[in-house]
Amino acid sequence: MSFSDRIKIFAQYATPKHALSRIVGAFAAAKAGIFTQWFIRWFIKNYQIDMSEAVAENPSDYKTFNAFFTRRLKPELRPIDGNDNHLAHPVDGAISQLGAIHQDRIFQAKGHDYSLQDLLGGNSKDAETFVDGQFATIYLAPKDYHRIHMPCDGTLTKMVYVPGDLFSVNPLTARSVPNLFARNERVIAFFDGPAGPFSMVLVGATIVASIGTVWSGTVTPPTGMRVQSWSYPSSGPEAVHLKKGDEMGHFKLGSTVVMTFAKDAIEFDPALQAGSVTRMGQAMGTLSQ
Repeated sequence: MSFSDRIKIFAQYATPKHALSRIVGAFAAAKAGIFTQWFIRWFIKNYQIDMSEAVAENPSDYKTFNAFFTRRLKPELRPIDGNDNHLAHPVDGAISQLGAIHQDRIFQAKGHDYSLQDLLGGNSKDAETFVDGQFATIYLAPKDYHRIHMPCDGTLTKMVYVPGDLFSVNPLTARSVPNLFARNERVIAFFDGPAGPFSMVLVGATIVASIGTVWSGTVTPPTGMRVQSWSYPSSGPEAVHLKKGDEMGHFKLGSTVVMTFAKDAIEFDPALQAGSVTRMGQAMGTLSQ
């Protein structure tokens, strides 16, 4: 690791990440007029964002930075794969890692792996479902579309909030901070799908102002002090049924999604590897029959 990279990692340990994130979150939610417009336009230029993809192309249409950051895309630009036997990419981003879960261990980066049970909030029964299964970790860069969609049909069974750190989740940090995705604040959604149970873990990060879901709204902030869990019925008026491609959540500022699947439930497209670009709705793999 270079000296400059060591400084960057040291700064992450030393920075009061929760306080910084809440300050940034307050600005992102504020209607700050000219300053908000200036920052949105700077962000577009700095990160080379293609606003022609957005439903609202004009930066002045966004009164807060959060509204801009969670901008909707023209649906025809992200068609959902129509094959019922295909798994779809849930987000625009890039593959950080994907592959087999080896018993209870998930690969993070060279020299680092972490516990499946820790990732899923510490409940051994939740983790047992995915032992020796498959996982995919997808990193959303600041320039990416930040709404999260369903990779296949699913009925929500449980949601878990896990308090934690707010390290950055960029590739440098993934290579350098042990247990990164199992130590950061996160929201976990468990579903029953056509190939069995699967989970979607929405991982917080430095200056992530909010994590929310379509069924519960904002989950964090405020930051909790303990693990919290909510169960959902499989039928009736309170059941949450989502189709492949439906929106399931969002980040206000960038982060990472980790998906886990049961053993023999799915097969990823063999062309996918670390660094592969993902586009929401495109085929990611196949479901077991």
